[in-house]
Formats: sequence, C-alpha cells, structure tokens
Amino acid sequence: MSKSAELADLIRARAGAEPPAIGLVLGSGLGHLAEEVEGVAIPYSDLPGFPHAGVSGHNPKLVIGDLEGVRVAVFGGRVHYYEHGNPAEMRLPLEILRELGCGQLLLTNAAGSLRPDIPPGGLMLLNDHIAFAGTNPLIGEPSDARFVPLTEAHDAEMRAGLRTAAEAVNEPLPEGVYCWFSGPSFETPAEIRAARILGADAVGMSTVPEVILARFLGLRVAAVSVITNMGAGLADEQISHEQTKAMAPLGAARLERILRRYLQDFR
Repeated sequence: MSKSAELADLIRARAGAEPPAIGLVLGSGLGHLAEEVEGVAIPYSDLPGFPHAGVSGHNPKLVIGDLEGVRVAVFGGRVHYYEHGNPAEMRLPLEILRELGCGQLLLTNAAGSLRPDIPPGGLMLLNDHIAFAGTNPLIGEPSDARFVPLTEAHDAEMRAGLRTAAEAVNEPLPEGVYCWFSGPSFETPAEIRAARILGADAVGMSTVPEVILARFLGLRVAAVSVITNMGAGLADEQISHEQTKAMAPLGAARLERILRRYLQDFR
C-alpha cells in the first residue's frame, strides 16, 4: 500500500469515509478558516511523513468536515519551496486528497500586486501563472505522466463559479497572472519590472507547485491571491513578512465571503 493510501485510511478512521467534495489550501493569515469547519482537526504531526508547514501565519492541521453544507478538506498551511528546496513538498498531501476521493482543489495565497487597480486588501483570481522560480515539482518523476499540459491549468468552470460567487456578495474579483518566485527573500525592484514585462499581475512564493501537482494528479484546480502589498518599487511601503501577516486578514475576510457563497452554490 502506498504512503498516501495508508494516510488516507488513517484520516478516514478519524474523520469518516465520506469523500470531501473540495480541498482548500490556506495561505498566510487565512488559517482561521479552518476553525470554521464543523468536523475533525488532525495536526500535521499526527500524519507520519506529512510535511510540516514551518511559516508563521499558517495553521498546520488538516480539517475534514462541513463548511456551508459541503464536505471539505482544509489544509491550514502549506510547505513552501524555500523551506527545504523541494518544490514537490506538497505532493503527498495532494496525493492523499485524491485518495480520499476529492476532485477539486482551491488554493489561496498572500501575494504582492503589480497593478494599481488591485491594491493591498484586494483579491485576484488566477487565470494563469509564470514559474519564474525556474524549477518544477515533477522533476524526477519517472513516468511519462510528468509531461503535464498546462494550457488550461486553472480550471475555467471553477473560476466562473468563483466570479459568480464574488458578484453575488458584491466583492471585486479581478483576474490576473501570478508569477512564482522561489523566496524567501522578497523580489527586487528590477525583478518586479521584469515580471511586469513578462505579463505578471501579482507575485508570490507558493501556489504554482501545487497547481502543477494537482493537474498531474488529475485534480481540477483554481487559486485566489489575497493582496498584502505592492511589488518592490511600486510604493513607498517597506515590504516584510510582518506586513504580510498584518494585511492578509483584510483580504481574507473578503475572500471568506466569496468562498462561503461558492460553497453554497456548490451544493
């Protein structure tokens, strides 16, 4: 039995056998959403081999239960490439999600904006991405399945549902391209200028590896950024992780309204 199958059995024994309809990965400052789920919380430390998120602002536990009447699997934090230098750190959690019978994945993150019309406190729905970090979570995968087409990596139907939900709760949800930098250092003004030339609308240190892994595993995926700052050189503010943690809750409250409506329409 594979590691993911073993852990899926362990999770079913604690949270029940009903498969989750959707998985949620929560970014910086968004971990409180896990507390809203009516179900069973399993610390990552209780799942042997599970990667432990080591970034402040994350809530490292898996919560299985109901949110707005929908069975969900909520990851209260993610492991980032910059923590260990492995872009495939989130492969096991996503394999477990598939083993549990889940078919959809919704990712959230904190990001820096490159557009004046998407200021801090705003949201951006990803319609594409750029893997500026220069690595890939499928490096070393031996099967031909590693050649994953990403022309429609960000699921059109899920994005349409999120736009409809945002309109229903009167929250702006512009779409844009997310550019993945490796971190943990923030981008330089020159890198931000380069990202803008390449067509990016926001920058961040996560999400793209999970999108690639999700598509590799056959999961439909969509992602939303909570904007916590403007990119380096685009504003006078001093960029820091403390600022990210301070600003994330502002956009997170807006994102929660959208996610709840999305789930209500999902039923």
